[in-house]
Amino acid sequence: EAPSPDKYRTLFARVGSPWLWFSRLVMEEARLTAIIHDPRLEIFAVVDRQGIEVGMLELDFREAATCELSFVGLVPELTGAGHGRWLMAHALMRAWRPDVTRVWVHTCTLDHPKALGFYRASGFVPFTRAIETFADPRVTGHLPRDAAPHIPLIDPPSRR
Repeated sequence: EAPSPDKYRTLFARVGSPWLWFSRLVMEEARLTAIIHDPRLEIFAVVDRQGIEVGMLELDFREAATCELSFVGLVPELTGAGHGRWLMAHALMRAWRPDVTRVWVHTCTLDHPKALGFYRASGFVPFTRAIETFADPRVTGHLPRDAAPHIPLIDPPSRR
């Protein structure tokens, strides 16, 4: 069963705010609902033994013969302890199906410093590079100002 937009956004922010994930936080409710309730999208919460959601996996099968690992991540407390390998193995097991010929993941320089190496070790191969720009979600108010402290926060001149 697909999560409600509020439940989805809560986990999305919990897992993604250290890496400035914001795309689904700024999305209109109707659009987000349509995406997360699309039967070609599979969303999983990683739940610990106490029942607390500590990670997420989103597989997007909306493009024919393709699966994008749209979002895959764990809360910061679990990073670097080997749990990512388990989550990636689970992701790849669910992603590869008889009708899927390509599984891919989109990463960026805001991701964990070891993410690209981790993806390569998991079998992914870089195929393109692009420059993407966006307003800092900490400045726009979509994420707390203390999110991603390892990424410099530069206020526009009007806020100084």
